[in-house]
Amino acid sequence: MLSELNSADKVAGAKQVKRALNDGRAKKLFLAADADPRVTEPLARLAKEKEVPVEEVSTMKELGAACSIAVGSAVAVLL
Repeated sequence: MLSELNSADKVAGAKQVKRALNDGRAKKLFLAADADPRVTEPLARLAKEKEVPVEEVSTMKELGAACSIAVGSAVAVLL
């Protein structure tokens, strides 16, 4: 649920998300369905390797809004 992103610790953006996944801090990955697959697919594979659940969100705009940022976001992760 996107509401999880409103109150929880989170990071958005490919670099920060990759770092959180590699560090073992990620609890759940959110991917925007309309984002460039070249950005989202490697992170989805990494999340699968790390056994982090993945949830797809319909748009980058919706994901950015859920993260309380003014721009769209391709990826975000709960910490």
